[in-house]
Amino acid sequence: MEPQVRLRQIIFFFLLVLTVLEHSSSARILSISKPDRHDIAASARWLVSQNSWGVLSTLSIEHEGAPFGNVVSYSDGLPEKGNGIPYFYLTILDPTTRNALKDSRASFAISESPIGTCKRDPMDPTCSKLTLTGKLLQVDEGSKEEEVAKEALFTKHPEMMDWPKEHDFRFFKLEIINIFLINWYGGAKSITVDEYLRYKAIKVASSFL
Repeated sequence: MEPQVRLRQIIFFFLLVLTVLEHSSSARILSISKPDRHDIAASARWLVSQNSWGVLSTLSIEHEGAPFGNVVSYSDGLPEKGNGIPYFYLTILDPTTRNALKDSRASFAISESPIGTCKRDPMDPTCSKLTLTGKLLQVDEGSKEEEVAKEALFTKHPEMMDWPKEHDFRFFKLEIINIFLINWYGGAKSITVDEYLRYKAIKVASSFL
């Protein structure tokens, strides 16, 4: 086989592999590598920053307060600059939004499985999972935080910019009250909301010591 032909075949195969990786959610290249499992705050923040969707649960006003789970897209900030707070772009036509406006109590669950770093069953303890419990609140219209939420969501989910304006989409956030994290055997890990939210500030400060 001619060397040039062989070279073209190698290049074609390499480009094909890159294309598959680019379009595979289970094999995408991470912008931040998975942290050590003993660093609980880092593990929780990593899960939130690297994921793009999860299950948002509210209390149904149509079913006598029964839990209502809904798959939603979210973002906690720009790539590698997330603040740990999940922001959502929700329409008033969705039961989740109507539920939250009546009773803000909510929880948001995400898994390591969609990221592609866990090759085992999603329920396996080594496949990290996180549930944030708190209040699903609408971000104040015209506020600086609304601009933060908008930039975070539209950067991670560009398609949102083209969603119908007449559907009355609004920016929401989860005000976190409790954190439930499993990232290894031994049950849920202990982490406070303050430890979770202050994680990056602690790391930056320690780098100057």
